[in-house]
Amino acid sequence: MAATLTQERFMGDEWSFERKFDGIRLLAYKKGKQVELFSRNHLPQNIPAISIAIAKLPHRELILDGEITWHAPFSYHIFDIMWIDGHETMSLPLEERRALLKQLLLKPPLRRVIELNAPVSVPRVVTTGSNFAPWELAREQGWEGVIAKRRGSVYEQRRSRSWLKMKCELAQEFVVGGFTDPQGKRIGLGALLIGYYESAEAEPFDSSASGRGRVMVQSLARGRLSQPPASGDGRLSEPPASAGGLHDQGNSTTVRQRLAVPRATGSSDDSAQSDFVFAGKIGTGFNTELLRQLRKQLDALEIPKPPFTKAIGLPRLRAHWVRPEIVVQVGFIQWTGHGKLRHPRLLGIRHDKDPREVVRE
Repeated sequence: MAATLTQERFMGDEWSFERKFDGIRLLAYKKGKQVELFSRNHLPQNIPAISIAIAKLPHRELILDGEITWHAPFSYHIFDIMWIDGHETMSLPLEERRALLKQLLLKPPLRRVIELNAPVSVPRVVTTGSNFAPWELAREQGWEGVIAKRRGSVYEQRRSRSWLKMKCELAQEFVVGGFTDPQGKRIGLGALLIGYYESAEAEPFDSSASGRGRVMVQSLARGRLSQPPASGDGRLSEPPASAGGLHDQGNSTTVRQRLAVPRATGSSDDSAQSDFVFAGKIGTGFNTELLRQLRKQLDALEIPKPPFTKAIGLPRLRAHWVRPEIVVQVGFIQWTGHGKLRHPRLLGIRHDKDPREVVRE
């Protein structure tokens, strides 16, 4: 079972939260004293410390799901159990599976992932009654993010929205260079087209997109660890994750011109050459009132041609171009290998920032 990435931030009694570890997914299978470990892409793993620790657990059969972290202390963080001593547990509610995990006598490097509760030692974390903002805790502690799990949910045989992952975001300012028309029932605009300034002398950023694999949980139903046939009992598989990120539409050519713009405030060279670089589009983070306000402001700034001087993937249809005068604050997960924002969302409008000072951070 894999979690679905969400950009939403929510709390509620129907959800519980766990820490998201920045590690490698690992499935562990125990049959007697024999232990086999597999990565998410089906490759056998040779990690003696984990194998030995699992072999010592006082259970005849186990299938465990978790994440390895290599930084000190090296650990296998176990967050779910799918099989124990001849019994399949994937159909049990989340709370019952957690209760079974709690009964396992785990010793380092094995660790049980626990449900997060409002912390006492992190006063800046947002709390509301008995609930708290777990993503704020993740940011305070420097975690990769949190996993929201729906209470009462079973361990599904697919990527599921019963598990939602909220990653800690990067954030910076960008300048609006255009927008697209709304579609369907949406009003105002569809998405903002944003960019940043890059001096002619700046070195290009080097970033690479991360890939994802898939994992298959094998069954102990027939008393063996080998993979069952395609129609075998107890098999759990996840389809390959689709490539995440921003999908550009339209023009794949690079528009590269030179535009004379002043340097940031305080520079003595007002004739410096800079590019206005297209960084992608934002379609989330708006409410109805903001959509109306932005459309009114953008209509007053409309120009006939794109202001971007360095761009790949500008939309061809239903696009409007504006003078780059509006600065927005944007949250996003990471930069893609093509220099676009992955999973961006609007955080707000900045009125205290000169557009010409906005560069890639």
